[in-house]
Amino acid sequence: MRVLFNEEMQQIADDLDTMAVDVKTSIDGAGKALLENDIDAAQSVIDGDLKIDALEASVIDECVKMLAKQSPVATDLRTVVSTLRIASTFERMGDLARHIAETARRAYPNSAITPSMRDVFTDMQKFDSEATSEIIDILKTRDEQKAEQLIVNDARLDNMHTKTFDIINADSWDGDRQQTIDAVLIARFYERIGDHAVGVARRIVYMVSGFDPSKDPTPVLTSGIDE
Repeated sequence: MRVLFNEEMQQIADDLDTMAVDVKTSIDGAGKALLENDIDAAQSVIDGDLKIDALEASVIDECVKMLAKQSPVATDLRTVVSTLRIASTFERMGDLARHIAETARRAYPNSAITPSMRDVFTDMQKFDSEATSEIIDILKTRDEQKAEQLIVNDARLDNMHTKTFDIINADSWDGDRQQTIDAVLIARFYERIGDHAVGVARRIVYMVSGFDPSKDPTPVLTSGIDE
């Protein structure tokens, strides 16, 4: 029974890894669509979201079967439930990337963003892309320290999000009504992608250790270090 559980769980883990890679591809494609005004990249992200949705459905279905057939407890139960949560989170990250791509496609052949927003959106795109790369690695290594560091780094994205409002509210803001709406929404999409990546990191820490870290796990990172 234990061997069967491990084999089935490994297949589910492989599907989750595939989801993570596909989400990273979607986020990168959304950035290319937005920042380079690439209509083909936008369409690829929109079309690719169906695969992410299908993988989520498959992972959830298999996890439910595992709960019904195997009745896992302790660490095994934590793993199955956390996998369910992570799959749903990946699906939402894919949706947010699709929203960015759809915004870029709607504005084409014009850009959805003004020149004044380019730098901050470039930074937010880079953060989300790198955070998702970290998640792909953490899923494989179960590296708690790396996961906790990603959680701490979320404050950087929050600062970028705040900066977008500073730009929009400045007297020098040069966007029209639609560009203003798009800027607010895109900033929110990027901020939520990053929040979801942090949520996955927290779930992985819980999966491995049973400890559910807060949004500020600094005490965990600094424990044992002299002040």
